Amino acid sequence: MKNDTRVAASLLRLHFHDCFVNGCDGSVLLDDDKTFKGEKNAGPNRNSVRGFEVIDNIKADLERACPGTVSCADVLALAAKEAVVLSGGPEWPVTLGRRDGLTANLKAANTNLPTPFEPLANITAKFAAVGLDLRDVVALSGAHTIGLAQCFTFKHRLFNFRGTGQPDPKLDLTLASSLKTACPNVDKSNTNLNSLDMVSTYMFDNAYYKNLVSNAGLLESDQALMSDPQAASIVNDYNMYQYLFFRDFTTSMTKLSNIGVITGLNGEVRKKCGEINR
Repeated sequence: MKNDTRVAASLLRLHFHDCFVNGCDGSVLLDDDKTFKGEKNAGPNRNSVRGFEVIDNIKADLERACPGTVSCADVLALAAKEAVVLSGGPEWPVTLGRRDGLTANLKAANTNLPTPFEPLANITAKFAAVGLDLRDVVALSGAHTIGLAQCFTFKHRLFNFRGTGQPDPKLDLTLASSLKTACPNVDKSNTNLNSLDMVSTYMFDNAYYKNLVSNAGLLESDQALMSDPQAASIVNDYNMYQYLFFRDFTTSMTKLSNIGVITGLNGEVRKKCGEINR
């Protein structure tokens, strides 16, 4: 994190994208194989998820010190927690003993992962499919208090919202003006980066929810939380009381990190996170 301020958000997102596909089994880390296509090139992951080299370095150290013992899935879960703590966020106990999966699922990565372009109903349905409820949706969305997003994920809100040729009327005008400078309406700006939370980009706090209350959520899927009365009520609670956000975030992260885990004699402990053992 001293060398790359973005990596905290990247590691948190990597864990999230792992657990939503095949469960928390390290499948997102696998490279393409003769027997399967990995998840790295799925739409939500391609040229987007990052931090693989951090996990690989940790794993290499572990294999030298204690070979065949700590799975890549456990490394991801621990790294995500440490990333939050080092960013000023809360700590939670991470149960260990996950095993690594033996395959990846490109199709599921393309269909199961929430995207910034979906309505809230779709996103909540995807969360429900892995055992997470609306409070989990709102709490885990708070991960967007750190990190950056590419312009293509929100540029439609600036210039052509839902095909109207106009900006999103719900977007704060001052923020919209700033974003148009950072993300001009040309294709080459699509990969430009912008803070998900411009107030405190690298600090894990409740500023994300303050932004939503002020109509200054960057992604349409974020601001959509204010369109649902139940979700908006939770947002308002987190906006007023950071400790409530931290409490619920740790509860939701615990639930997330236990989705579909492989234990016992199933799966394996990979020697390298990018490939299954031979």
